[in-house]
Amino acid sequence: MAAILAASRALSTTPACLAEAPCHAHNGRMAKRGPRSRSFMAEPEAPPRPCDQPGCPEPGEYRAPADRRRLNDYKWFCLNHVRAYNAAWDFYKGLGPAEIEHEIRSDTGWQRPTWPLGRLGSGRIDPALLRDPLGLFTYATSADMHRPSRQETPPELRAALDVMGLTWPTDQPVLKARYKDLAKQFHPDANGGNRDAEEKLKDINRAYSLLRKRLQERSAAPEAATAAAG
Repeated sequence: MAAILAASRALSTTPACLAEAPCHAHNGRMAKRGPRSRSFMAEPEAPPRPCDQPGCPEPGEYRAPADRRRLNDYKWFCLNHVRAYNAAWDFYKGLGPAEIEHEIRSDTGWQRPTWPLGRLGSGRIDPALLRDPLGLFTYATSADMHRPSRQETPPELRAALDVMGLTWPTDQPVLKARYKDLAKQFHPDANGGNRDAEEKLKDINRAYSLLRKRLQERSAAPEAATAAAG
């Protein structure tokens, strides 16, 4: 019992500490931060070699580019000499004003070739080089760009227009000229009585009749509106 009471008093008067962790009072001094990283640190895998500065006996643990044309070839210096080498480094040393200007302009494009805006965009893209199922890169002539879209065509006229090979909108003279060309091309007399040509001509006649009726109605509508207003 006496041992238990002694242990209890010891726990009540001694702050609890984690195992293997040092105990510190609440107002004790905070641990100091580690040393800050230095600007010049030795290469972790630098092979043992002397400093490239003539007459320097120190080991060359710090590398620096040999020159601006060989940025991946290095010289190896001790700490003092690599600092001096970097302080005296001039990438444009030995270049004239025109050469410096050229280097600066090349740097703005990450040393990659550039060209004036639009100079290389005037050519057509070879369809064989890309897969374009949505037709995003399909080129159109200026006439196609000003042609009404397919969505503007009345749905009931689309089949007839396809048969005639026309687009909407159209007019009576264009429709009539197209009909004459197709009738001559698919007339049975011109095809030796071919049944396919005969059926095609029937489709052409039906399409022509439908389109001619719609064009007549469209041309009559403004006249009727004018007469009603008068």
